[in-house]
Order: sequence, then structure tokens, then C-alpha cells
Amino acid sequence: MELARIAAAGWVVATVAVGTVVSGCGNDQTTSAPTSSTTSGAATSSSGASTVTAPSPGQPTDYSSLLIKPSDIGGDFKSPQPPVLNPNNATGVAQLFANPDNSRRIGDTILIVADPAVAKTGIENTKTNYAGKVTGTWQPVDVGSNGFMISGNSPDNSQAVTVLLFSEGKAVVNIEFDSAPNDPIDPAIAIDVGRKQDAAIKSGLPG
Repeated sequence: MELARIAAAGWVVATVAVGTVVSGCGNDQTTSAPTSSTTSGAATSSSGASTVTAPSPGQPTDYSSLLIKPSDIGGDFKSPQPPVLNPNNATGVAQLFANPDNSRRIGDTILIVADPAVAKTGIENTKTNYAGKVTGTWQPVDVGSNGFMISGNSPDNSQAVTVLLFSEGKAVVNIEFDSAPNDPIDPAIAIDVGRKQDAAIKSGLPG
């Protein structure tokens, strides 16, 4: 199966003003991979299959070692596909985790930017780009730096959505938890997953 067909919901991907691509899961139940907008500051949505652009020769670093493992999440979550390296030519890595019937999905994206100041800007832009895609209000959380979380439903109430954003040094992390509207992720579990991802980045991110 091609990397362009990751077993997940369609991901929303936004190119923020600093030139960083940040992605999250979308509202449908079909399977697709991260897609990107090439216009700075624009947000696009995907429902269904989409493609992943191959990384450019200038971005060869494999950051997949920074990702958490299914065992860090617990339960019966698996990673049905290998990680997507440098998704849409943005330096970093993306990974989907899902339970066997795909009723719960976690999209984990780590992007590596120029410095922590750019990472903070990326967090703020990502929050803006989620406007209208999930009900609820962003709340600060104690995960990494610039940690924020929002929990609610998709606008059409087809699924529960929780998004956790944080930065760790030059890394911008976007973890989205999608599930049935009557089966939202426990916020404490989302924070625990985020802290494990933060610890993995701290121990593995090159200087």
C-alpha cells in the first residue's frame, strides 16, 4: 500500500505564515494521508484520498526516531503504515495510529523549524487554522512549551476531536485524536500521550 493511503481520517494541513506546514486530522471516516497547501497562511481541508509529495533532496533527515510508539499510547492502537517522512516537503515526520476498527485515530505530526521562536509562531498559526474545524476553546496545558489543547466535536457532529499542540525546541508537534461523537478521548490520556511524545523529542532531537 502506498504511503499516500494512510489509514486515517482526511487530514487538514495548513501552511503557516512562517513557511511551516502543520497538519491535523479532518472530519471524515475515510482513509487518506497528509496533504498540504502551498500558499503561505492558507488552510485547506481534505475528505477522502489525497497524495503526499515526495520529500525534496534538500530534506533527507529521517526524524521517525522521534515518534512515540503504539505501546506509548496503550490499548490496541497500531501504526498501520510506516511514518511519512518530510510530509509535503516540510522537514519532519507524520505518523498515524489507529485501533483495529478505525473508530479511534491519532494523527501525530512533528515538524522541525529554524528555532524555538519560529516554533511558537507555528503553534499560534495552527490554532488559528483549526477555527471552524472543532468546537470548543483552546486551553493552556502543561506539555512541552506553548502547550494548548482543544476538545469538542466536528461542526457536523460526526466525530469527537481533541487537538494537542506544543513545541519542544525547534519541534512543532500537532497530535489530533478523532473518535465517535459519543466516545471522546479522556483529556488526561491525551496529555499523557503528549508528554510521552515530548520526552521522545527531548531525548532524540539532534542539536
